[in-house]
Amino acid sequence: MHLEEELSMFKNIKSDLPASIIVFLVAVPLCLGIALASGAPLFSGIIAGIVGGIVVGALSGSSLGVSGPAAGLAVIVLTAIQDLGAFEIFLMAVVIGGIFQFILGVLQAGIIGYYFPSSVIKGMLAGIGIIIFLKQIPHAFGYDKDYEGSLSFEQPDGHNTISELFYMFEAITPTALLITCISLFILILWEQKFMKDIKLFKLIQGPLVVVILGIIINYFCQGTSWELSPDHIVAIPVAENLSGFLNQFTFPDFSQLTNPKIYTVGLTIAVVASLETLLCLEATDKLDPYKRVAPANQELRAQGIGNILSGLIGGLPITQVIVRSSTNIQSGGKTKLSAILHGFILLGCAFAIPSLLNMIPLASLAAILFLVGYKLAKPVLFKQMFALGKASFIPFMVTILGIVFTDLLMGIGMGMAVAIFFVLYNNYRKPFHFEDEGGIKEGDPIRIELAEEVTFLNKANIQRALNLIPEHATVILDASRSTNIDVDVLEIIEEFKVQAELKHIDFQVIEPKRKSIKISPSKSLENVLSSKN
Repeated sequence: MHLEEELSMFKNIKSDLPASIIVFLVAVPLCLGIALASGAPLFSGIIAGIVGGIVVGALSGSSLGVSGPAAGLAVIVLTAIQDLGAFEIFLMAVVIGGIFQFILGVLQAGIIGYYFPSSVIKGMLAGIGIIIFLKQIPHAFGYDKDYEGSLSFEQPDGHNTISELFYMFEAITPTALLITCISLFILILWEQKFMKDIKLFKLIQGPLVVVILGIIINYFCQGTSWELSPDHIVAIPVAENLSGFLNQFTFPDFSQLTNPKIYTVGLTIAVVASLETLLCLEATDKLDPYKRVAPANQELRAQGIGNILSGLIGGLPITQVIVRSSTNIQSGGKTKLSAILHGFILLGCAFAIPSLLNMIPLASLAAILFLVGYKLAKPVLFKQMFALGKASFIPFMVTILGIVFTDLLMGIGMGMAVAIFFVLYNNYRKPFHFEDEGGIKEGDPIRIELAEEVTFLNKANIQRALNLIPEHATVILDASRSTNIDVDVLEIIEEFKVQAELKHIDFQVIEPKRKSIKISPSKSLENVLSSKN
């Protein structure tokens, strides 16, 4: 059986349905928390989660990616709503952003995602894992001042990720701590091999047991001194009937189409959401046990359509998000059906049983996310990256530290800067090869083999090497493998020819075999790379 046939939708519903339930349970507080941090109606986060699951999930080419509102856009959304003056005007900007995003997909802009090195992508996964773990510790102790889904170091409550760990000791909630401990015991037990060999426990996932048990404990604690306060549980908006549910959907203000500000905000949303989506897409592909590669341009088009629809019905901007995607993978999801089903479950529960959802303790979800965070940042990953050498390990660590101590996009930018530095440094060091590795001695023939690509980045190193050549030496410059020699390098060679005559250096050149070598139109290859007469 071919892999495509084996992993086709509906053939893996036994794996995808339980995974979709776990993703749904994790998605609910994330959607609400991000909406709260964005200064938007809470239900707008639920709408974005529904659209991200059903619409983007169906149109996407990613088998395991899950889309919804993203923490990385919360600050942009909060500022935009304040600047535009009304949430309805902001929704118009989301629609515009979706159109821009769709155009990016049509223009094949998805290729940008392939330019992020593996060390940065793995650093992003590990950094997200660590930040998830750190952010959930206060929730596990019953200190819920920071919103669920926060990924930034600086928090809206005035604290930061590290200081929050100290403040939480001032307000420990015994019931939340009890739920966390029991939940972690169950989750660790479910991970054991002997449990996985039991068919019943393959069907019933540990996270689902944890949530059900949390609801039961919360129920029996009501009316006692152990009762959890509203801050410690999920808080989805409750509608009394269908009319009340539909009234929670908001429509954009189309009269603002002539407002230039919405196009600026829309473009900002499109660029940031696209970048975050492409990064998450690349990371999800790396986590995929089957190593499937999702089409990036199709993903941009799917996200664009999702944002257009989300904006039209009152939802926040959507991206593919790593927390939900990694939860999907670690919960056993195999196809896009899990993402789609999680959207339908979110829609059904938000309408039919919001009161039941509002009994889920955040401590139960914290325990689930502890496991997600640990699996993303396993110690073995650090050992593997260290073994690859400093050119991989340093960008990996910089990305992690950047994400933990700033935010997702800033951390990735820092990791990319360091990774590019190593590329440039290696390029600077290896533009050519000396055949004689024993050192340069007067009278010895020196053979310099130029690389295939010799750019202006190699200029300083080549200049330095040529300056070290002693008088009366014989120099053979082998450019036979070169397909591109930058004009700056050609000028250095031309200048060295003049110096060679003064230093009595025998300078010989082996010209490129390929006649299609790119050189400056103002210089002749024969004049620049000609042998000494």
